[in-house]
Amino acid sequence: MSERRIAVVGAGLGGLAAALRLQAAGLRTTLFEARDQPGGRASVHREAGFTFDAGPTVITAPSCLEELFMASGKPLSAFVDLIPNHPFYRILWSDGQAFDYDGDPERLLAEIERLSPSDLEGYERFYRHSERAFDAGYRGLVARPFLRLRDMLRVVPDLARLRADRSVHRTVSRFVRDERLRQVLSFHSLLIGGHPFETSSLYTLIHFLERNEGVFFVRGGTGALVEAMARHFVDLGGELRLSAPVRRIRIEAGGGHRLQTDAEDRRFDAVVSNADVHHTYASLYADEPMARRRARRLEKMQWSMSLFLVYFGVDRRYEGLAHHTVVLGPRYRELLDEVFHGHSLPEDFSLYLHAPTVSDPSLAPEGCECFYVLSPVPHLGHAAIDWESEAPRYADRILASLERFLPDLRRHVVVQRTFTPLDFQRELAAHHGSAFSLAPTLAQSAWFRPHNRDGRLPGLYLVGAGTHPGAGVPGVVNSAKATVTTLLEDLGHG
Repeated sequence: MSERRIAVVGAGLGGLAAALRLQAAGLRTTLFEARDQPGGRASVHREAGFTFDAGPTVITAPSCLEELFMASGKPLSAFVDLIPNHPFYRILWSDGQAFDYDGDPERLLAEIERLSPSDLEGYERFYRHSERAFDAGYRGLVARPFLRLRDMLRVVPDLARLRADRSVHRTVSRFVRDERLRQVLSFHSLLIGGHPFETSSLYTLIHFLERNEGVFFVRGGTGALVEAMARHFVDLGGELRLSAPVRRIRIEAGGGHRLQTDAEDRRFDAVVSNADVHHTYASLYADEPMARRRARRLEKMQWSMSLFLVYFGVDRRYEGLAHHTVVLGPRYRELLDEVFHGHSLPEDFSLYLHAPTVSDPSLAPEGCECFYVLSPVPHLGHAAIDWESEAPRYADRILASLERFLPDLRRHVVVQRTFTPLDFQRELAAHHGSAFSLAPTLAQSAWFRPHNRDGRLPGLYLVGAGTHPGAGVPGVVNSAKATVTTLLEDLGHG
């Protein structure tokens, strides 16, 4: 092991992935987590025999997780079991029409033919476009740090050819005419906090990625992946400090970083922050004038929407459920505009329903079902909603709306809790209660996003949704690869 000591702040998926890579590379790594369990947005809540994943539930690009564990010489399968989901998602509209979105070409084309047969040829052209976007945007960019302007200039020709300045929805609309099929092929940007009408068309790559690598669920829930990562980090010799919120970090004259918690004051050679990017600059490094200036610039940027979540367990089983269901309301773009830019809580909503017991019944007591449902809502910087009083009413409205395909739902709920934008702010230090950090617009991607290595605060590195490449499980895991690669090069550590 090297004598150099590295601190990682925040044990979310990005922080865990960075800590694993650093420890596997032979650097003495300490991982600090403010809460009493690792995971961050991917933490776990257990109650009355029900196990609820707090956040990420869709596992795509398992190859990046495989590569992460192989960095220490062990395969992913030695730690977790990935269960394939079929369909990937079931999309439901307010009039009861449904679409089963799947990676199997025959199933997917059959669904497209049923919905809009005239769009079959257009879909095939869209798929080829998605592959080109994947080659340029995922293979070419996702794990490469953009630290200099010339790094960005090198990829501009590819972005121009793909018309990355266009939105996901606009690009999909060039290939298919049916508005419902356009929604099916464009909603994915919401999973990384992006408005489909504003997020760069580069994110059409998600379709190719899912169709070719699949959509999975971790047996035992995403929390089982978190536990495996944390356990493996400790087994490699890493130090995991839970219930240890970092209060301040000061850069010493000699270049070290002095990190303070409530219980200790320690020096590290470098810091990798997986904390909210605004919190990193505005709070952790508040004593550094350059950090305060960066925080002010971040406050002027566009932040992703927030989420309202209801976790609930029921004392019965429902037949015919999909693991992932997207329930679209009567409005699409109008609702999204209100969510991303509005100043009040919209009257209607679109929902994502997660039913993990479809894949793993052990997450609920026998004969019971486990769910969470989320509704995208405006972040706290846009809408001054009194979530303390609004949460019970909004949760009841959402559960009532689900009763059209989950009969008598509210009568069977035995466990229920909510998580609001205020909780994102209080518990996760998320700026404006944003659920996905900075919005993934073209002007806030790659070199335009906060860099994996800070250029003005020596020894500070960023990982997670707020840096390149962005939110989502593949995004934060690949950010760890980009960041740790940079850090190792800076230290001259082979």
